[in-house]
Amino acid sequence: MNARLRKFIGMWLLIFGLLAYVALVVTIGTSSWLPRHWLVQLLFYLTAGVVWALPLRPFMRWVNKPDPE
Repeated sequence: MNARLRKFIGMWLLIFGLLAYVALVVTIGTSSWLPRHWLVQLLFYLTAGVVWALPLRPFMRWVNKPDPE
C-alpha cells in the first residue's frame, strides 16, 4: 500500500473512529450506568479525554510510514 492511499484511509479511519468514540463516551456518560455525582462525571470525562490518544501514536506511525523503495 502506498503512502498516499494509507494517508487517505487513515484520515477516514481517524474521523469515523473519533466520532464513534465520542458517541460511545457520551452514551456512557449520560446513561444511568454512571453515577450522577459531579466528581465521578469529572473523572470519567477526564479519563475519556486522555484515553483516545493512546492508540494514536501507533496509528500515526502506520499512516506516515514511507513507501518501500
